[in-house]
Amino acid sequence: MGAKESLLKDIHTLITTKFKSPEEAFLAFDKDKDGSLNKDEIKELLKEAGINSFLRGLVAGEMIKGYDKSGDEKMNKEEFKVAIAELNRDY
Repeated sequence: MGAKESLLKDIHTLITTKFKSPEEAFLAFDKDKDGSLNKDEIKELLKEAGINSFLRGLVAGEMIKGYDKSGDEKMNKEEFKVAIAELNRDY
């Protein structure tokens, strides 16, 4: 398993074992309750998933780049659900 696959599996494991649904996970990490996850909130999710500190910023940036369809540099609930659905499909 490559590094990317390992990171994705760690995120998937966190979401599926600690939370009842992707929505519950989203709400837990949306610390400022603005309806979206900013880079720092995504980094906190990655920290909880066991991703090392060196990679957190890079991975958070890539997640935003890959899933932020609205262009606001954040992931809203729908964008987050798409990301998690892809993880569920792959893992």
